[in-house]
Amino acid sequence: MTQTPWALVPRAKRIVVKVGTSSLTRDGQLQPDRFTALARDVAALMEGGRQVVLVSSGAITVGAHRLGWQHTGHSVREKQAAAAVGQIGLIELYQRRFGNLDRHVAQILLTRSGLEDRERFLNARHTMLELLRLGVVPIVNENDTVATEEIRFGDNDNLAATIVNAVGADLLVILTDVEGLYERAPEAGQPAPPLIRTVEAITPEIEAAASGAGTRFGSGGMITKLEAAKNAASSGAATVLCHGRTKDVLQRLVAGEEHGTLFAPGDRLRGHKHWLAFTAKTRGRIVLDDGAVRALEKRGRSLLPAGVLRVEGKFEIGDSVSCVDEHGHEVARGLTVYSSEDVARLAGLATKEIDRVLGYSNGDEIVHRDDLVVVRDPRAPSTSL
Repeated sequence: MTQTPWALVPRAKRIVVKVGTSSLTRDGQLQPDRFTALARDVAALMEGGRQVVLVSSGAITVGAHRLGWQHTGHSVREKQAAAAVGQIGLIELYQRRFGNLDRHVAQILLTRSGLEDRERFLNARHTMLELLRLGVVPIVNENDTVATEEIRFGDNDNLAATIVNAVGADLLVILTDVEGLYERAPEAGQPAPPLIRTVEAITPEIEAAASGAGTRFGSGGMITKLEAAKNAASSGAATVLCHGRTKDVLQRLVAGEEHGTLFAPGDRLRGHKHWLAFTAKTRGRIVLDDGAVRALEKRGRSLLPAGVLRVEGKFEIGDSVSCVDEHGHEVARGLTVYSSEDVARLAGLATKEIDRVLGYSNGDEIVHRDDLVVVRDPRAPSTSL
């Protein structure tokens, strides 16, 4: 008898739990009992031999509460000030709750720009793995105090999925203020639509079913949760999206109960390629002809100069670039061994021309297949064979 994807949940040994602001507050007010319940739930998993990383939102809301505001900040500076005040309060709340259960916690604040650097990414990975080995609960949050729009993850859903890859987790659990993914967006004053219990793949139809708004004290709606699930699936991890106020929901999940919506894992990308696909920031675009698109997608080849039509944007040697087809649909991402200026000069040429045109050569490939990952959006039209 074939097992369903839900059978993977009880077997998960390393779990990333993301808790949203809406699961820790009500109408912008902190709910201390929610921190207590969450700590007990996580501690119970650890008692059962599992390792847990907690990705927690809420710093800005905690800070706004401590500052006596009825809002979370009207400007970036106010939000960053609230985050600075609130992060202390947030970690204090967790420290007390887990301390009552004889568990230590560790604070880890990250930004996208910090993890875009491969060495820093690996340093964060090694730190978290050592904390897990020591039985400590890493509590991760985006460093809102210093993060600007350009360097933010934008929401903790995608940060959590990045942590799944970093620590090699088997399961991502996203605790939120809805029961799961509904068949269609709920309407105010109307009964909730039926839940989608299992999602084998995130298709355009699944994305159309997603709602688009979070609470006014949180960030990110259902679409960001689908993005996180897709990211986690590429790490070989399943994702469960469920209501954060369900009593002992983490323990019930690992006991085999089905709560919320489960997104099945996909084929696992190697850590380096997952980092390229989901964490490294692209600096420019290389437009490919149809032959190069087929070589990358169908045959797993490197990108050669002959397949380049033109360059868009500016990048340097070693930067991550986006490889797109003539219609602008992203096909792949990878690390270039030539600058944008040099790639533009090599566009359409044979590899034997590299040294003659540039006066030097870093090799025959613009992007080597070992440093390239295919990421074409399934909604984009495929190049004809």
